[in-house]
Amino acid sequence: MLKHRGFPGRLPGTDFQFVIRRPNPKGVTPITRRERFRDRKPADRRADAGFMKALWENFGDQPFERGNLDAGRLSWLFGREVVAVDDPFDPESYESLLVIDVEVARRSFPEAFEG
Repeated sequence: MLKHRGFPGRLPGTDFQFVIRRPNPKGVTPITRRERFRDRKPADRRADAGFMKALWENFGDQPFERGNLDAGRLSWLFGREVVAVDDPFDPESYESLLVIDVEVARRSFPEAFEG
């Protein structure tokens, strides 16, 4: 499992995790598309925006390996702002390649691209 050095471990000042420390001994947690409803808590929306900002700052528009990025956090963005590069995509592989769909991500999280 690739460890993304320099990637923030969590959203500052919260317990929203961005990376995992070690592979899951029970098996890889699959990435699945999670539906984001309008009534999500503001803290959850801030965590999504913070994660998108960290992805943009670390990878830009280039493909990146899932590695130690948290599957739960990725799942909130998967299929919209973050899409699979591999075809077929293996949701249970730490080596799966992903990429930011910049156009969709800018519409969803404009604050992540400021500055």
